[in-house]
Amino acid sequence: MTILINIVVFAAIVSYTVYTLTRFIRKSKSGKCSSCGSKDGCITERKNN
Repeated sequence: MTILINIVVFAAIVSYTVYTLTRFIRKSKSGKCSSCGSKDGCITERKNN
């Protein structure tokens, strides 16, 4: 019974890791700014200081 619980916990950890890495890779490929939906870059980069 203990080995079954260990297998379930291990599968959950591996599944979450794969899900998180896949989501990160998709966001990083989508555009310059991965924290928001802008594909052209941040507006703050265009402002002159």
